[in-house]
Order: sequence, then structure tokens, then C-alpha cells
Amino acid sequence: MIEPLYPKSFASDNHAGVHPAVLKAVAAAGAGDAPAYGDDRWTGALADRLRAEFGEDAAGLVVLNGTGANIVALGSMLERRYDAVICPETAHIATHETGASERLLGVKLVTVPTADGKLTPADVTARLGERGNISAVQPKVVSISQVTELGTCYTADEVAALARAAHDHGMLLHMDGARLANAAAFLGCSLREVTTDAGVDVLSFGATKNGAMVGEVVVVLRPELAEAGPYLRRQSLQLASKMRYVSAQVSALLTDELWRRNAAHANAMARRLADAVTGLPGLSVEWPVQSNAVFARLPHGAITELRSRYLFHTWDEPSGVVRWMTAFDTSPEDVDTFATDIHQALKR
Repeated sequence: MIEPLYPKSFASDNHAGVHPAVLKAVAAAGAGDAPAYGDDRWTGALADRLRAEFGEDAAGLVVLNGTGANIVALGSMLERRYDAVICPETAHIATHETGASERLLGVKLVTVPTADGKLTPADVTARLGERGNISAVQPKVVSISQVTELGTCYTADEVAALARAAHDHGMLLHMDGARLANAAAFLGCSLREVTTDAGVDVLSFGATKNGAMVGEVVVVLRPELAEAGPYLRRQSLQLASKMRYVSAQVSALLTDELWRRNAAHANAMARRLADAVTGLPGLSVEWPVQSNAVFARLPHGAITELRSRYLFHTWDEPSGVVRWMTAFDTSPEDVDTFATDIHQALKR
């Protein structure tokens, strides 16, 4: 057995393993033959679970990854070649998807600077001054991330306010929910309360970052938008032939709120880490810790020393801001060991 180079990764919840219940579900789905491309009983069962979570009008589309989910979701919402998407400048679709939306959908992203990764209704309406101008793109979709790329969460009221602002101006609201589970766990609400009931039109429900092996689900909440989804999924290379294995994973997360337990644990480990390092000389926590992410500013020398033993992401190199992520399988001992090493690095 090859020993891992690093004791525990704090770079991403994508680095975590797969929850045992998810692995068990995948193994169970492998018993015998089943129709391909979603015509299987596991995908049918998942459709029922999604309606139970998000409402009777919810239509689920199983996809392979988060970027694919965003492409299928946004594609189902955009009608005209000159439509545009308003999003924060930190949005994953704008910064970490290699221009997929622009390349594959041909859409312009109208990015908005924010202090905490969150859009406000005023941010949206301020970008509508060129509506009707034939020389300008026309905003059609407002896209937000829940959790945001800065680890902050929209409350249900904040999502509802954005939905109203979008709908009042003939636009739609998209939610990149790669870490939606972490947000619902932090807010202490159901998945429906912060999505369907708040007026979201199309969203993705992230599974990979919360204990799954692979896969996400696009959830279409506005029935008139559902027709295009299956075609866009196929065209976007997101249709899995043996879909049952992905569907079984998501169903496992939705069984007995495993999604919430996994997310709540990850959030608690981030809170434990933030509490352990808050107040240390030379270190500051940059944004409120509302999920499984801790953003901290610390000296470059300490960053270099810590990176020789731990994996984590440098968010902004010049200012010395790093991102530490926890996951469903991060243990209190992992956090305490890391926090102790942070203490030591800051002393040198």
C-alpha cells in the first residue's frame, strides 16, 4: 500500500473519498442488467425523491459533473443568441470553467463585483440600463452560486428577493448548487425552502462534493423549461449510458438526509478550524464561515511552510489569502493537527 504524501487535504471537498453508503448503493445497482440512458428503476426512484425534496413540478436531469450541469441548466433558460447572464465576478461559471458557457452556449456573462460573493437585487437592476439597445446584449438569466465561491450563503429571503428582481424584469434565476447541501445545513432549512419556495427556476444539486463518486443533478422547477433539458444534456456530452450508477449515488444522499449529515459535518469542521486560528497574530479570516470553507490571510512564509505538508488552494497570491476546505470525512483530529501546524508556522 502506498502511503499518502499529505496527512489530509484541505484543498477541496473534491479530494475527499466516497461515503460508504454511496459505495453500497453503487454496488447494489450493479446487480444484473438494466435499460440504459435513464430508463432504469434507479433513475425512476431518483425522480420521485427529487419531487419529494423540491416539489411536484421538479424535473431532474442526471449529469456527470458541475460544469456540465451549469451548461445544461443555463442552456435550458436562454432563448436568443443575444441573451446574457448576470453573475458575480467570482462565479464559478465565470472563473473556473474555462469559458465553457461562452464557448458552448455563446452567451456573454455580465459580471458584477461583490464584497462577499453575493448578488443583490440592486446589482441586478443596475445592469439593465441597456435593455432595448440593439447594440448591447440583453440580460435573460441571473445566476448565483449557493454556497458562493467565497464560502458565504444566501438566506432564503435573499434568494427570494433576487428571484423577484429577475422575474419582475422578465428574467430567470439560476442557482449553481454545487454546495447547496452545505448552505441548507448552515441555514437549518430544507432544500426546497431555499430553492423552489424562494423562486429559483433551474438549479443544480451537487453530489460529488458531498460524498458521491461522480455526478450532479440539474433540477428544473419551471415546467415550461423542462422540454429542452434532455436534448441539451445529450448534446453537451452529459448523458451517461449506465445512468443507474449515478442515480443510485444521488438517491443514497437523499435517503434519510445523508446529504444534510455529510454537509453539516463538513461545515462543523470548517467552524472548528476557524475557531482554532481566529485571533492568531498575523492571521485574519476574510469572510464569514458559513459553509465548509475558511478563507484566511497569512504571511507568505507561513503559507510556503504549510504547503510543504498540506494541500490547499492559494486564493489570492499577492495578498496571501488562502482557502481551506473541509469535507464529510474530515475528522476533528485532522483539523486539530492542521491548526497546530498553522500555529507553529506563524511563529517562525
